[in-house]
Amino acid sequence: QPFKVLATETLSRKALDADIYNAIPTEKVDGTCCYVTTYKGQPYLWARLDRKPNKQAEKRFKRFLYSLEDSKEFVWNIEEDFKPVPDCWIPAKEIEFCNGNPLPDENGHMPGWVPVEKNSKQYCWHSSVINYDAEIALVLKHHADPGLLEVSPVPLSDLLEHTLELIGTNINANPYGLGSKKQPVHFLVPHGAFEIKNSPALKQNDILSWFEGCSEGKVEGIVWHCNDGRLIKLHRHHLGLRWPTAETYLNSQPVVISFNRTKYDCNFEPKSLFHHFSKLDGQRFDRLKDINFD
Repeated sequence: QPFKVLATETLSRKALDADIYNAIPTEKVDGTCCYVTTYKGQPYLWARLDRKPNKQAEKRFKRFLYSLEDSKEFVWNIEEDFKPVPDCWIPAKEIEFCNGNPLPDENGHMPGWVPVEKNSKQYCWHSSVINYDAEIALVLKHHADPGLLEVSPVPLSDLLEHTLELIGTNINANPYGLGSKKQPVHFLVPHGAFEIKNSPALKQNDILSWFEGCSEGKVEGIVWHCNDGRLIKLHRHHLGLRWPTAETYLNSQPVVISFNRTKYDCNFEPKSLFHHFSKLDGQRFDRLKDINFD
């Protein structure tokens, strides 16, 4: 896009209406968004797939935006203006509908999801963190001990109707330095999993100082989870700060692998992440990016 989005010193009306002062601030994790919901009668992981306008419609839409009009006033032809998507595609829950058709957002996209099939080539890194036979997913979360992370298998049924972030070696240029080309490492992080304990005051200078001046601020951004379910996001780029940083906060924390293989009546494929992580059960690493299978 030919413009930057920058934060001002004033809280937006949207943030105030969502009661951001009483919201829970969490780390914005840099990956690709996923969703768990039912497909073929069982919990499935779904990959993000936005339905986008075709070239002609996109040109019309951009001309409209450049005329400084409100994007909500633009009239779409839903049946003709958009690229096709797979029959299994579903729109995201927040999408508005008109006459039974999903409506594009202010960017001209229809956010949505497609199911990740077993051994999918297109979504191979998504499929590497799930096992539909055992109905489990590899998840990174906080351990019961403070200051310690944990990688462990979690039943997909426990993640139903939740969104998560897939992070790892082959996602978004790997800002967390996970794994290697020879041995990629990926896992899912539930949205809101990493609450920020010492969050800055809701003033631009305080937030800027927090991002630049403390280890906990070495994150991609902040997502405030509001009581009404709304999310308010702030990226480092919105304050003119670079990302990724040389050392991220996620990588400064020790991590333990918890994988009780006897719980799962399933033979994991020898090259799978589940097999490798099961061999590391009980092992602890000083930093997340120190995880290796050698």
